[in-house]
Amino acid sequence: MPIYLFWGEDDFAMQRAIAQLRDRTLDATWASFNYDKITPEQPDAIVQALNQAMTPPFGSGNRLVWLVDTPICQRCPEEVLAELERTLPALPDSTVLLITTPSKPDGRIKSTKLLQKHADIREFAAIPPWKTDQLVQRVKQVAKERNLKLTPKAVELLAEAVGNDTRQLHTELEKLAIFAGDLDNPLDEDAVTALVSATTQNSLQLAAAIRQGETGRAIALVTDLFNRNEPALRVVATLVGQFRTWLWIKLMLESGERDERAIATAAEISNPKRIYFLQQDVKRLSLHSLQRSLPILLELEFGLKQGANERVWMHSKVIELCQLFQVGVR
Repeated sequence: MPIYLFWGEDDFAMQRAIAQLRDRTLDATWASFNYDKITPEQPDAIVQALNQAMTPPFGSGNRLVWLVDTPICQRCPEEVLAELERTLPALPDSTVLLITTPSKPDGRIKSTKLLQKHADIREFAAIPPWKTDQLVQRVKQVAKERNLKLTPKAVELLAEAVGNDTRQLHTELEKLAIFAGDLDNPLDEDAVTALVSATTQNSLQLAAAIRQGETGRAIALVTDLFNRNEPALRVVATLVGQFRTWLWIKLMLESGERDERAIATAAEISNPKRIYFLQQDVKRLSLHSLQRSLPILLELEFGLKQGANERVWMHSKVIELCQLFQVGVR
């Protein structure tokens, strides 16, 4: 039977995949006998998991052994590596071995190379919030899985509202599906605006407000983000990514580059069609203001990591950024 290695920080998406794997593997009647979840706190967790994986299942169905949050793809002692080398090729057809880790496997170490040879490796990394084309594509994919029809504008609004929060995406789509019922026509942006939580309160809109020098709107968005318990460092990560992208676009334009594909490659944007809209974003901005924004954002991140009062520090730096773009707009 297969060996799976699931990794990434999108815990909700990973848990859904694990549940599907469990349902496919186990006979519900015998699940309590044939399902082993081995956590890193257990002594010799890796060796214990390998031993359980070699044990035939009871009754009907197969055996599922889940090795949770293991460090073997970051560090692996020689004796554990020897056990892996001995056991993985010999696993019985009646066993599914699942290995999960939140961290990206280190491709340089022997245990990762061994798993690359024997395992089905799947990534569950969260999409960076500023990669809006990927967020839109994910909304389309999940909506299709639910047989829910959305207009293009509704898809964009939903992606903007939920960002990279997979759990909220599924929750909002379930709500929209109930509202849609048996309707044949796609749901439009009005339905999304009426039903989806906090469609105007997200980090990307905060970035846009700062870029436009709208201090009052930016402060209101910061307050809303805090009221929604959005982690401050996650907000800052989104801002850094967005302003870095705008800076790359402006630099390429200032250098005389007009090829959208070349600009997309330099700015690490997968969809060149987005370049036109990003160019409109930075058209009236000065290069100096965009260059100055990143050090301020790094100061914001450093202060948060040093234990500054999150609300006060965030408000202070957002005001500073808005003032920068008020004088930096041409």
